[in-house]
Amino acid sequence: MRIAVLDDYQGLARAMADWDRLAATVDFFGDPIPAESLAATLAPYEVIVLMRERTALSADTLAQLPRLTLVVSTGMRNASLDVAHLQRRGIPVSGTGVAGPGRTGPGGPGAGPGEGPGSEAGGGVSSTVELAWALILALTKHVTSEDRALRAGHWQTALAGGLGGRTLGLLGLGRLGAEMVAPARAFGMEVIAWSAHLDPARAHRLGATPVSADELYSRADVLSIHLVLSQRTRHLIGAPELARMRPSAVLINTSRAGIVDTDALVAALEAGEIAGAGLDVYDQEPLGADDPILTAPNTVLTPHLGYATEATLREMYEQVVEDIAAYLSGAPIRLIEA
Repeated sequence: MRIAVLDDYQGLARAMADWDRLAATVDFFGDPIPAESLAATLAPYEVIVLMRERTALSADTLAQLPRLTLVVSTGMRNASLDVAHLQRRGIPVSGTGVAGPGRTGPGGPGAGPGEGPGSEAGGGVSSTVELAWALILALTKHVTSEDRALRAGHWQTALAGGLGGRTLGLLGLGRLGAEMVAPARAFGMEVIAWSAHLDPARAHRLGATPVSADELYSRADVLSIHLVLSQRTRHLIGAPELARMRPSAVLINTSRAGIVDTDALVAALEAGEIAGAGLDVYDQEPLGADDPILTAPNTVLTPHLGYATEATLREMYEQVVEDIAAYLSGAPIRLIEA
């Protein structure tokens, strides 16, 4: 059996788990595979391991993989994978993030950073939430721009802002959105939230005030996105929504790039309609060298680091190996359904 582990950007996957237990040939791909050569490159493999949604596998590409018998994706949701096509072919898709055997659909256990009750906030926050706050503080305190200015021989080129008394707007109050509340309260911020299916009672219980979409955009000094990308949420934030935001407000996206119309965001930043943006996710990953967001003003950009801690990656790859071993034993686990 041949296994392809894709998008191992940092070359860490081999050391993160006991791949030898699989008695298979495992190839690790550190560089993204161009779309035009994806099918030819993956055709010899029976098992493909995906890191989140870094590589898209459409029905057209999957149809050109006759040897494929199993796909494993880190996480329990992958909008870039045509799970329905695989199900029609009888090819199982396993995920990670569920503690032990299980079957789940897109909204089931371990579904990731989307809406839905998830667990109540408490006991610390996730790596993604930590990164969201790093982006918020970097923008508010002008950390990256002042670092560049200082190295260029300039001193105090911008006046840092504060968070106390400001309003954090949460677009989505699932597991990760809920984890944003306690740090905001610690900074002395008011917290408001909206999503299409927000439970007002749960919002109040978590310490957030439920508001309308219009109020969320118009009141938030910091607007942080914590939704799952779907047909309903794609380009949920476009030019009209950005125009409703305060000129002093900043937008934070550690969720999925497709929730924001990037062209509209770049235009809003260039026009000064909003004060800045902190982004960890992009329409194309890795980010192209000519991407307009790289030259947009007042941005802090990170290369999709939200989940990428050593502990998280190790747990992911250990569960990937468990998934493959379970499949080889005839009892697939952590099944993802369309």
